[in-house]
Amino acid sequence: MWFDPVCPWAWMTSRWLMEVEKVRNVDVTWSVMSLAVLNEGRDLPEDYQDLMRMAWGPVRVVTAAKERFGQQVVKPLYDALGQRIHNEGRTDYDQIVVDALAACDLPDDLAQAATSSEVDDAVRASHQQAIDLVGDDVGTPVVSVRGVSFFGPVVSPAPKGEDAGHLWDGCVLVAGTPGFFELKRSRTVGPIFDQNA
Repeated sequence: MWFDPVCPWAWMTSRWLMEVEKVRNVDVTWSVMSLAVLNEGRDLPEDYQDLMRMAWGPVRVVTAAKERFGQQVVKPLYDALGQRIHNEGRTDYDQIVVDALAACDLPDDLAQAATSSEVDDAVRASHQQAIDLVGDDVGTPVVSVRGVSFFGPVVSPAPKGEDAGHLWDGCVLVAGTPGFFELKRSRTVGPIFDQNA
């Protein structure tokens, strides 16, 4: 799965995939993509432009942590960031990063990556990997199943237990169907966050 830490829909999908790992023989690899990169050069409302500027920080910090400590820190750091951003509704991104690093027992100097372009090439490379799989007319999350990749699923709330497994089974089914491209309907609710996830 490719995620941007600030994306609420990616957060919902990640909570679903955590449930899938409990009920199916699935091992998720967590990778970053960037809404800021995806939206570069696009005409966006001012408030969304502000969010895209702020979105660089968390994705850079996750990338810097991965480069220094390896893949095993990606998911715990994503969880710590997402808990604060989505479940707690915080918007103080500088402090969120500091608090998330502390919660993961990661060095606080990694917070400096949030305002540095030092890992931007790595962010862009991971992002491009997702885009190469699905095309550039989608966003985050991107999920890859048995070599077939797609945007989503976009769910709210995230299914639990066997319901999560059934959705996974459906994803595997459509991913295995030659020529399948998309299903979509309009969203009628926003992200419904489980405060305990």
